[in-house]
Amino acid sequence: MKIDLTETTAGEINKALVQGRRAIGTPAVGMVLTLVIVTDEENAYDALKAANDASRQHPSRTLVVIKRVSRTLRDRTSSRLDAEVRVGADAGTGETVVLRLYGEMVDHADSVVLPLLLPDAPVVVWWPVNAPLDPAKDPLGALAQRRVTDTYASEQPVLELSARAEAYTPGDTDLSWTRITPWRSMLAAALDQVPCEVRAIEVEGEEFNPSCELLAMWLADRLDVPVKRSLSSGPGLTAVRMDTSGGSIVLDRADGSLATLSIEGQPARAVALKRRETAELIAEELRRLDPDDTYASALRYGLERLNTGPEQQPGAEAAEVTGAAAKKATAKTARKTARKATAK
Repeated sequence: MKIDLTETTAGEINKALVQGRRAIGTPAVGMVLTLVIVTDEENAYDALKAANDASRQHPSRTLVVIKRVSRTLRDRTSSRLDAEVRVGADAGTGETVVLRLYGEMVDHADSVVLPLLLPDAPVVVWWPVNAPLDPAKDPLGALAQRRVTDTYASEQPVLELSARAEAYTPGDTDLSWTRITPWRSMLAAALDQVPCEVRAIEVEGEEFNPSCELLAMWLADRLDVPVKRSLSSGPGLTAVRMDTSGGSIVLDRADGSLATLSIEGQPARAVALKRRETAELIAEELRRLDPDDTYASALRYGLERLNTGPEQQPGAEAAEVTGAAAKKATAKTARKTARKATAK
């Protein structure tokens, strides 16, 4: 069931939600959280579809915030809120409100969203694209216990990780981290099978894929060994090779779905390691609402420390750090310029 509201208010939207639930015969509210999706018209459909699929595991109220661009001065100085309320089959197992903000209301999205949050329930904010540089300081992000971004969707995905590390606040997470959960589980299980000392690691994957860097930083942080990042044609992560005192351990995935785990002295085995859909990633994030300390530790390890070994000269390391800082500044400048252009 869908109810369209034009030039409406939060009070009218809440009334429409009650009306919709009564019309389909489910007056009780059985939702466990509020998911706020901040996106644009171009990406709203895919994001909402993923959220609806995830709601099968986590019944929730989904609020989609779309900030419409005003093209004239008169439009920018006026305010308007349009809403589309969906309940029943049109909203998965929860309920959905699509909010379109116009004019000055764009700068006060938190005031629109606040009255629509479920009482005494956790709040998760997800930016599928165009996430703020500091999600916790964003007015909508400040309402949430968990803030989900996706560096893979940014213009400079790998460099974006540096900005995420600098602005990290407990409760932040990123779908590029969620994507490597099966890899981390498989590699940890492989090391449990062989009592050995890891001496060096190589992480192979396509260029401009932040999941590869995050996996490399996690391994370097946890095992305290040199980790080399190498490139492949993809898709995504393709291989992790570990040199250990007991022989080599290799997890190789060439086709994006089925991987081969090879451990020295054991027969190679095929393992399922498919690339997951966004709905699965969001569902995993909604299962955990506490701060992810492991993600924070990996993120803060630092991109500049990858591909470095004991033999590297201090001068070369300093040069790499300086270069990374310069790239970080360039990435921030590019993002600010893009945001100003969008606002215009």
